Amino acid sequence: MRPLHELIHRIIELRQTSAAQVCLFAACPNSAAVLEAAVLVAARNNAPMLFAATLNQVDRDGGYTGWSAAQFVAEMERYAAKYKWTGPLYPCLDHGGPWLKDRHTLDQLSLAESMDEVKASLTACLAAGYKLLHIDPTVDRTLPPNAPVPIDLVVERTVDLIAHSEAERERLGLPPVDYEVGTEEVHGGLVDLDNFRRFLYGLRDQLAARQLPHAWPCFIVGKVGTDLHTSFFDPVTAAELFAIVAPLGSLIKGHYTDWVENPEAYPASGMGGANVGPEFTTEEYLALAELEAKESALRRSRPGTKPAGFLAALEQAVYESGRWKKWLQADEQGLAFSSLTAARRAWLVQTGARYVWTVPAVQAARVRLYANLGPVLPDPHQVVVERIARAMERYVVAFHLFDANTLLENT
Repeated sequence: MRPLHELIHRIIELRQTSAAQVCLFAACPNSAAVLEAAVLVAARNNAPMLFAATLNQVDRDGGYTGWSAAQFVAEMERYAAKYKWTGPLYPCLDHGGPWLKDRHTLDQLSLAESMDEVKASLTACLAAGYKLLHIDPTVDRTLPPNAPVPIDLVVERTVDLIAHSEAERERLGLPPVDYEVGTEEVHGGLVDLDNFRRFLYGLRDQLAARQLPHAWPCFIVGKVGTDLHTSFFDPVTAAELFAIVAPLGSLIKGHYTDWVENPEAYPASGMGGANVGPEFTTEEYLALAELEAKESALRRSRPGTKPAGFLAALEQAVYESGRWKKWLQADEQGLAFSSLTAARRAWLVQTGARYVWTVPAVQAARVRLYANLGPVLPDPHQVVVERIARAMERYVVAFHLFDANTLLENT
């Protein structure tokens, strides 16, 4: 499997010679079904697949998926064996930086404490075989709300975390790893093009000063129009950012690509990669809701079937997690969950489901749902995986990734 930076250089070369335009796709592995679907999609499309795992999802404490970094990589490899896939799969860290793990904020960790936790997690990611580390120190809870971290400080902390990773990689006797830096968030202060350039050139100088030029990032995260509340990609801005980073040997990576309206514009504008995550949680939720509807229909023909109560168990788990509160609208603040409309409760459960898939009551209800449908649907789980896979393949086609391994491996 080629290192990611080699793929990046190949993509830049193909674009500059007008041979092809390709954008890599990164699935956020927020559940076992999503991880399995991504491996399946890679296998049946002969495409490289990246997995962008946050510390909330996968970490030394198990995250909300229940996986440590090593367990996550082992699961990825297990699915590769299931689908007889030996092509490139890249486990990656997404948003590795202080206070970007919710627990660090809830526990009110200091900067030093949060940095130490992140460094320990970076070491675990390296030991597990991650191929890309996103270094993102663009949040500082010691500053006033919404105040950006000064660019020079972002550079300093980025280099500090990269230096730690490189020292640990050498200590562990591991091969080179690739890096991603920056953020699309406004609080990172990198949205303005002048700040963007200042960050890049400051990073280049500081890496050189620390004898780390070999650790230059292959991806720079850019603000390209999409965020938590918008879904239209800005190809003009993306092309401007591409022109800045390509001469440095990097490509722009987009986050918040979920439900993007114009994914076909990504490769045409020079985008090198895009992360998608919450969209696949919604697909998993909708697939399971459809299975529960089938279970209801089944009970008409098989009256003795006891309902699994899956959606009720899921709603209860989301409610007990408290995660639903972060998405309340201004006029909903302070309202009890039960006071919200049925439509709003359903949306909050759908959105928050990724945090509670591994709650024992939810897992038990899912097993019962699958068992109830077993006499008619031989493999209900595969129905769920296939729905997620179809959503992923929209990006495979739009990003020109079908049979891309043949193109990218041809040097």
